[in-house]
Amino acid sequence: MPKVLVPLAPGCEELEAVTIIDLLRRANIEVVTAGLDSDPVVASRGLIITPDTTLEYAVRLDDLDMIALPGGLPGADNLADCPLLVDTVTRFASEGRFVAAICAAPRVLAKAGLLDGKRVTAYPGFIDGDDFPAINCTGSALEIDGKVITSRGPGTAMDFALALIEALTDKKTRDTVEAGLVR
Repeated sequence: MPKVLVPLAPGCEELEAVTIIDLLRRANIEVVTAGLDSDPVVASRGLIITPDTTLEYAVRLDDLDMIALPGGLPGADNLADCPLLVDTVTRFASEGRFVAAICAAPRVLAKAGLLDGKRVTAYPGFIDGDDFPAINCTGSALEIDGKVITSRGPGTAMDFALALIEALTDKKTRDTVEAGLVR
């Protein structure tokens, strides 16, 4: 069974975080949510989320297949300011594991140098050519470039989560989960 780490930072976009967690679990993918510390996470619209564990503990798990970063502000900035998180996404990328980010969170990957030469997308204005000239930010709803999966924002969260399911399992599993959503 695939296993995904979803870090939750204060100010994360709850629609993105909950959609990722919910849809992956519908696909029987194990999801480990991790806070930057042991406190419940207050998301950008005030929803309180209690993570499964802390990031410090979760990064020790050696059977993780993907890290998926929800965006939102100041959530994405809080992720970018966490050295342990930046080290973790860098390690995942160097080991050939999936790294995924939505909304403002692709900027975390960009600042770590993980998106250079890649086709990506993000919330409009968060990855521009002036700050990141080596990145091809398309503005599309979803981009998959090798083991890097990015998406534009809350409105694309469902498609993003379905793409994560397909990447970790297969199209049949994705289609089964999508059919259950009655889209």
